[in-house]
Amino acid sequence: MVTIDEVASAIGPLTIAARSGRVCLVHFGPDGPAVDTWVERWYPAEERVRGGIDWVRRAVEKYFSGDCGALDAVPVELNGTPFQRKVWEALRQIPAGSTLSYADLARRIGEPRAVRAVGAANGANPVAVIVPCHRVIGTDGTLTGYGGGLDRKQWLLAHEGVLLRLPL
Repeated sequence: MVTIDEVASAIGPLTIAARSGRVCLVHFGPDGPAVDTWVERWYPAEERVRGGIDWVRRAVEKYFSGDCGALDAVPVELNGTPFQRKVWEALRQIPAGSTLSYADLARRIGEPRAVRAVGAANGANPVAVIVPCHRVIGTDGTLTGYGGGLDRKQWLLAHEGVLLRLPL
């Protein structure tokens, strides 16, 4: 069974899906057809229930209240290719308050020539915020694309205490 819950946050509503005690989706925005499409792709035969996922809700609330490590222990179920899962697992190793470049992330996973593939995997992350793809920035220290929008990425990094380089 996949449980779907919508949680208010400082960056707008987040729709969260969990299965077997693990978060499998964090979607920027309210619950709706996009969430059902995603769930159908990965769990076509699973029953869907709309309701509170209190343990995730509490972790998200703690994170947005200033405990930036509150999401570190949230269990996740990552649906993607083996390469994508490798990238997403590496993202969870980037501590709150720090960043890594796409090139550094590629080197960290042992694929130094796969910078673009790392970027694509980062952009396909289904568990935003909990799997902190927002912590990956350009080699020159600038913000680069983010599925939730650069304003959200900037907010999340500032919330975690990251000082960003402003463009000249």
